Amino acid sequence: MATTQKPLRADAERNRRRILDAAADLFAAKGLSVGLDEIAHHAGVGVGTAYRRFPDKRQLIEALFEERVGRIVELAERGLAADDAWEGLTGFIEQAADLQIVNRGLKELIFGSDQGTELAERAHARIAPLTEQLLRRAQASGALRADVVASDLPLLQYMVSSAAELTAPHAPELWRRYLALVMDGLRTPDPHPLPQPGLRSDELPAAVRKARARAS
Repeated sequence: MATTQKPLRADAERNRRRILDAAADLFAAKGLSVGLDEIAHHAGVGVGTAYRRFPDKRQLIEALFEERVGRIVELAERGLAADDAWEGLTGFIEQAADLQIVNRGLKELIFGSDQGTELAERAHARIAPLTEQLLRRAQASGALRADVVASDLPLLQYMVSSAAELTAPHAPELWRRYLALVMDGLRTPDPHPLPQPGLRSDELPAAVRKARARAS
């Protein structure tokens, strides 16, 4: 005989929400390696409470990131619906990179963290065919160089989001400059002006020091 799951008591549901909110904050800032003990402390609940609600951290990751993966799928579908194939491709790459830059956990998930393997595989299965279509459509329009392959796109996004991590404390929007450089390397002639000025030679060491201090 089938049984229905009982709804959580009000206090239990509040604790569950606090755990989810705390995990979302920590995963975004530090990545998926954050443990349940730290999440519980950040949420202001007991460690036992956290483990009762989410005995496996993977359940917590699934609960938080399914919707965020769906957001990337939506961005790809919007790109495919754009009248201009090049704008559809570049719009998707920029917005997807932006999501990964503000959420380190999402970046790790998309690029295959061991913390969310099954969800990462499902994400790849949903996103990869759409990015392939975006790429082929842009190539057919003549805007994208013919030797670009679909696997180039996630690696380029990874490069840009990694540059953003390095420069964020000093110049949080500088990654858009490097994205523009990347995209102009992909397009056929007539590159666009770069949207951000580059760092001066004396600024780069300071940016690196700040990034390392934040990571330590």
